[in-house]
Amino acid sequence: MSPSHPHVVHAEDLPWTDVAHGSRVALKRKQLGAAAHGRKLGCSLVELPPGRRSWPLHYHLGNEEAVYVLSGSGSLRLGTETVPLREGDYVALPPGAECAHQLLNDGPEPLRYLCFSTMEAPDVLVYPDSKKVGVFAGAAPGGDKAARTLHAYLPLASEVDYWDGEGP
Repeated sequence: MSPSHPHVVHAEDLPWTDVAHGSRVALKRKQLGAAAHGRKLGCSLVELPPGRRSWPLHYHLGNEEAVYVLSGSGSLRLGTETVPLREGDYVALPPGAECAHQLLNDGPEPLRYLCFSTMEAPDVLVYPDSKKVGVFAGAAPGGDKAARTLHAYLPLASEVDYWDGEGP
């Protein structure tokens, strides 16, 4: 039976969205927070198949994330460490480079977890492996794309001087 209030959703009533890139990154997710019309807190149910990774290694400068493992096991790249994860583990991921993170399913079964995030805009994401930065304004990453006023991924090496391009 489906919930009868717009702020209540049942995970089984929502479709999975597949996210994949290349042979290493693949997951499926249900954006529970968005479906329940959340504004300042996002929550996604994520399933990561064996042998796959989640999003590229990244950290936020504005938003905080958290992960709660529902089932399965895997590893978490966290800063410069790799930490084993299993059912029942909770991970706090405050903004900043020390909490750069990426989940890996190195276990034999799907890794299922809840991913929570504050949904503040603007936000800046840094991707240490690929040396790029993502900039979001109007809506946070994972938020309402129609409300987004700026969204760009740029190489960190593309820095220019403050006055470049300005007239006399």
